[in-house]
Amino acid sequence: MIYLALVVWLGSLFLWGDGGGGILVVALVMLIALVSFAYIWRLIKRYVLYMVNAGHVAVIAHIVEEGEVPENQLSYGTTQVQEYFVSASGLYGVNVLVDAILKQFTRSIARVQELIPVPIPSELEALIDVLQKSIVLAVRYLDTAILAYMFVDRNDNRWASARDGVVLYGKTWKTVLGSTLLIVVGMYALSFVLATLLAPVAVALDVLPPAFELLSWVLVAGVVAVVHAGVVKPWVKTVVITTFLVEQREETTDSETMSWIEDRSDRFGELVEKAENDAPVDDDHPDAGRTPTPGEAA
Repeated sequence: MIYLALVVWLGSLFLWGDGGGGILVVALVMLIALVSFAYIWRLIKRYVLYMVNAGHVAVIAHIVEEGEVPENQLSYGTTQVQEYFVSASGLYGVNVLVDAILKQFTRSIARVQELIPVPIPSELEALIDVLQKSIVLAVRYLDTAILAYMFVDRNDNRWASARDGVVLYGKTWKTVLGSTLLIVVGMYALSFVLATLLAPVAVALDVLPPAFELLSWVLVAGVVAVVHAGVVKPWVKTVVITTFLVEQREETTDSETMSWIEDRSDRFGELVEKAENDAPVDDDHPDAGRTPTPGEAA
């Protein structure tokens, strides 16, 4: 974030200050370096941090089910992921398919306008639209709940475990999605409050030249982003996992719910087929066009 602020600052000097073409060249070189770093970071995130995030999910699942914290959380989480999924590609393949199913299924059943039994006044349409978009954001956390269930279930057939987790979500979706929606809305409200509290810091720097003023706003945004990603999002992930693992305890999978989900998600049929064939989890997997990190939110 500081690096990005320096790029913005150099660009501002060129546009509004007395900087010459040399400053623009330096800014462009730094920008190219930033883009290159972003690509490398994406690879690290997919093949290294992806496993770390999954290990965090394994630790949370253990705490919820056993009521105790592992002595070495990092070692425990890493071991659980390596033993159960063997490789990052295996974990990624399962997660991509589960993520796609959850999106299709929830999009089909959680339509705010259809859930409200009375006509919606036109004045409230904007609010309904916000709620619908909030549901989309909330769904991005649900794949971590299914992953946590798989660590608890410990079925040697990973695809069957993922299938059962999705079915159990289908039986508890109102409670799980409802609680997830509430905390996601609260998460973004908290981030907004934090940005509001830090805004006076940037405003106080109005006396500085425009380039430095812009730099201060970038730094404020960076602080908000760090708190959002490092504190708030892990807390949301923990609540979602805990809610699902507790709610599914009294439920069992059944063919009726499986058929109901399959009618609302064509990708679920693919998961059922893999489960029935006990397909290896490290086979080629469908790519949803992004790298979904367990517990990701925009």
